[in-house]
Amino acid sequence: MMADATSGKQIVVGITGASGAMYARRLVQCLCAGGATTHLIASPHGQRLLHDELNLDSADAASLGVESPNRLVLHPYRDIGDVLASGSFRTDGMIVCPCSSNTLAAIATGLGGNLLHRAAAVTLKEARRLVVVPREMPMSRIDLQNALRLTEAGAVICPASPGFYMMPESVDDLVDFVVGKLLDLMSVPHQLNTRWAPQPKAEPGTSL
Repeated sequence: MMADATSGKQIVVGITGASGAMYARRLVQCLCAGGATTHLIASPHGQRLLHDELNLDSADAASLGVESPNRLVLHPYRDIGDVLASGSFRTDGMIVCPCSSNTLAAIATGLGGNLLHRAAAVTLKEARRLVVVPREMPMSRIDLQNALRLTEAGAVICPASPGFYMMPESVDDLVDFVVGKLLDLMSVPHQLNTRWAPQPKAEPGTSL
């Protein structure tokens, strides 16, 4: 499946087996809606995650609800000869969402036995933005050390920790909060309600 590579940014998305399929689906939807060509790699556990949490049988544009299917490019997880395995293929960065502890460890130690791990290694070596979205809780010392190692290598660790100051009214609101942060980190435009706007303080003796 090919996409129009001349429009907007080129963003790689990796989906792994940590719980949080709703984040992954919404991220892909919003990246494509924001004009980014989205290169998707789903691990076998990521595929199972989509099935178990969202009852999706595949990770294609129709299943993920992508309104601009020409902006979604699917890449085979086991093909380390794919274009995403080469630094000569220019992208604007990569997001691993959600990121399992296993994938966190593999990327932190530079493993490249599959396309998802290799694409992350390429993103780091080419000094492009790599955003990793762990959802595991609590995190062990090993997880924290791997996260630190990735941070020192130039990655951004962005836990799936939604804020509540926007007064969310649904699970979708919480998902959008996290996804909006990820889009901001990649400078992809969106209309999600994630901006903090402090309320004016009332003067003494007055009420709002």
